Amino acid sequence: MPFAFFRDFKDCLMDSPRQSKKANLNREPKRSHNQSSTPPQKDAYARLLSQHSSSKFSLYLEQYAKDTSSQRDGNGPSPLLKVQSDRLNIPQRKRDQVPNDFSDSSDFSPSSMKSKGEDSSLSLYMEKLSTRSVQQDCERKQGVSDRQRRGQRRDTATSHDGDIESGEELGSLKPTDSKKHQKQQKKSKDSKETDSSAGCPQSPKKASTSGQEQDKMTKSKKKNLTNSPADKSKNRGGRGSKKQVFESYMTSEEVSHGLKRGELIQGQLRINPKKYHEAFIPSPDDTRDIFLDGIVARNRALNGDIVVVQVLPREQPDVIMEDQCSDQDELIRKQLFQIIVVYIVEKKHSRAATGFLKFLPDKPFAMFSPVDHRVPRINVQLADCPEDFCSRPGDYTNTLFICRITYWAADSNFAEGQLAKTLGQAGEIEPETEGILIEYDVDFSEFSDEVLGCLPKNLPWTIPPEEMRQRRDLRKECIFTIDPATARDLDDALSCKQLPDGNFEVGVHIADVSYFVEEGNALDAIASQRATSVYMVQKVIPMLPRLLCEELCSLNPLTDRLTFSVIWKITPEGKILSEWFGRSVIRSSVKLSYDHAQSMIEAPEKMFSAAELPPVDPEHPIDEIHQAVLNLHSIAKNLRSQRFSGGALRLDQLKLSFTLDKETMMPQGCYVYQYRDSNKLVEEFMLLANIATAHHIHRRFPELALLRRHPPPKAKMVDELQELCDQLGIDIDLSSAGALNKSLNTTLGDDEYSPARKEVLTHMCSRPMQMALYFCSGVLKQEQFFKHYALNVPLYTHFTSPIRRYADIIVHRLLRSHVELMHFQKQASHCNDKKTLSKRVQELSSELFFGVFVKDCGPLDSEAMVMGVLDQSFDVLVLKYGVQKRIYCKSITGLASFHHHKVGKKSELTLVWIPEDPEKPPVEQVISIFTLVEVQLKADSAPMKYSAVLKRPEENEL
Repeated sequence: MPFAFFRDFKDCLMDSPRQSKKANLNREPKRSHNQSSTPPQKDAYARLLSQHSSSKFSLYLEQYAKDTSSQRDGNGPSPLLKVQSDRLNIPQRKRDQVPNDFSDSSDFSPSSMKSKGEDSSLSLYMEKLSTRSVQQDCERKQGVSDRQRRGQRRDTATSHDGDIESGEELGSLKPTDSKKHQKQQKKSKDSKETDSSAGCPQSPKKASTSGQEQDKMTKSKKKNLTNSPADKSKNRGGRGSKKQVFESYMTSEEVSHGLKRGELIQGQLRINPKKYHEAFIPSPDDTRDIFLDGIVARNRALNGDIVVVQVLPREQPDVIMEDQCSDQDELIRKQLFQIIVVYIVEKKHSRAATGFLKFLPDKPFAMFSPVDHRVPRINVQLADCPEDFCSRPGDYTNTLFICRITYWAADSNFAEGQLAKTLGQAGEIEPETEGILIEYDVDFSEFSDEVLGCLPKNLPWTIPPEEMRQRRDLRKECIFTIDPATARDLDDALSCKQLPDGNFEVGVHIADVSYFVEEGNALDAIASQRATSVYMVQKVIPMLPRLLCEELCSLNPLTDRLTFSVIWKITPEGKILSEWFGRSVIRSSVKLSYDHAQSMIEAPEKMFSAAELPPVDPEHPIDEIHQAVLNLHSIAKNLRSQRFSGGALRLDQLKLSFTLDKETMMPQGCYVYQYRDSNKLVEEFMLLANIATAHHIHRRFPELALLRRHPPPKAKMVDELQELCDQLGIDIDLSSAGALNKSLNTTLGDDEYSPARKEVLTHMCSRPMQMALYFCSGVLKQEQFFKHYALNVPLYTHFTSPIRRYADIIVHRLLRSHVELMHFQKQASHCNDKKTLSKRVQELSSELFFGVFVKDCGPLDSEAMVMGVLDQSFDVLVLKYGVQKRIYCKSITGLASFHHHKVGKKSELTLVWIPEDPEKPPVEQVISIFTLVEVQLKADSAPMKYSAVLKRPEENEL
């Protein structure tokens, strides 16, 4: 079935008014009764026609049914189908290969970008489907299962394998939904049995299949269909039921051949955290997302796993899937294809989860319910539970456990697992924090004796004379660090000296961690495995032992330290005249905080006293350091101006920070972190050093350079955002990074709410963006894919933070030319994974502390700005605290009703409030993007959770 039709099918659905589910159900019996003798294909499309009133859509489907029949007789496509394809601007040779737009990937981390220049395996497969669909339809009608067909392919030297994920969601349907789906399924089954022999040529012998064979064929068909929510109720029943719930995985051989032939697709699975039945993988060309519908389609894969999926034609394209989606504008559920996971290439998910244990009377196991609904419920043997759990289960109602999945059978809705640890009471910071770390596979154990044995033994350590002779001695230079006041791992320092000709010698000096972390030893192994330090609100989980992080490698003041330096001769305007790379020794003059540097920038004429600053090297007076900071600030402003005029983009999002009690480490207050000139100064020279290093190592090691690329945003999502902004009346240019950056800074007014509108729009613009990735230059052959989209530079890497990032250590080894043929790309991929997990842990830590703050100090009132509107809910940015929350209309107290209205991409909700004065009419409040509302943040009954409650608007505000 060509994808050109698929795209037009969706367009027609969107053009036609949606019919209510109730209306669809009311019409269903009449269709079944009247069309029992209709061939299946026409029957299916006739059903769709009766559900959609668009005449254009009706004409198209009727013509498609005729054309499908004529194509079987060898005729070409009709003029109507050609016109529909032309409307999409699809070249003739590609019209049957256009990937379907399965999803909007909102609410997810963006998917990774694969190398371009290769044929899309999805396109290739769909082309094959279109030429083989008649044969496969006949096979299915005659009882040939998907597994049997795979076996046939294996016999002809082509086949594949798989391994995969999640199951709590199978039992999550509401009773009413379950009944509704069962009714729908029964209707579909009745229709299918009536038409089981139609639409496919058969011999008289085949046509007279016995009743037993008919039953076998029906079972085979059911097994091959990906279970929709309609199928979930029949699969309920847990471990005791031996009915096959999930597809068996393919073999690795089958998968290998299938990927080569373009019949299978590989990608990283992303599961919607807000709607766990929705999952996605990126299409092979990475221009869109492929939607996996339901838990069964994921076939036991968990979020983040690298999976292989198969695209199969759906036998009943009239099955309505919209009941899963509470917000009509998120995804269109009417798919003519089913996507199922057939193999797990790599289990990226830790298979660990935090959650609660529930006692099940008369069962030999307890039920573990993860807090993260993307992870299935897990059966835990009672022998693995606390000793008194069976006799006193109520004592454990609020106890947080960690459980690891050990096995998940194909015939069970639920996984099996073991309790790893009892964390403590839910709602307390330390147990919750430990749960986050374990769940996201962060190693926070103490470093082993073997690892610590790799560190220098003779302390205090001094630089060996032979090492001094191999380095440039910069200890007499005025060099200093600028970091957060609480930082203890100081890995970068700056210097700036004015030359007689009016230019400057500017240096960036980075701790030489690679000197201490020798390749291949136990210390290197643990650093490679951890890959990054993880920063939480109250603690840091270091990548390296503290002796290195805080002492031997940290560029502490008044201490000799080993460094890598990049030194430029640069004009006041920021033009680079020359560049030097090399190993060096420095002695930092002072440890400045961002606040110190900011004070110097804001008071250029002030004479700072010794009491206002930390201890300073007497060889470099305070006014010399002050002048160096001012010069760096001036050059940095010019560099920054050049970057943005040259097409760079910065998407700043609000960051919540906390003040903590020094003894209890509990939050005392919170504030939105201010990004100031001192931060920008340091950032500018770190960017410059990273860009310079990227060019340097790529010249020397064109096949081995560890670089960092940032793919462009997804074109489909950019187009949708452009359409939405046009309808909102926002003049925004999304054609390039530079154009977007300019738009964000010029189109949102100059009143007191301009920053809030910019923050909302920034969030909207961030959604199509992809993540930056480490990669080895020898893997991607075409250098146009090396580019960093946001920075708008051809080459970029990470060089400036080796204490906390393993990727930087690899780059330092390249600079030292101490390189063996390592598995660079594998390590790059591991660094990508750990960086993503680290970022998520940092976010969860902040959410955890803010939840405690709301509980202890709330309720908290604030203005909020609407940043997204769905059909039954809307998202707000809480301006005072910079947090984002979703408000559900059904939970708003005092609301009489609400109505959703959508024109194109623009959504509006009209909230109708019950009047406080019965004599007055109801009060209407319109909710759309950028609407200002008043909210109150209140703690929920669940530990650490809080909600945003919409406050009744004042009549003069409307």
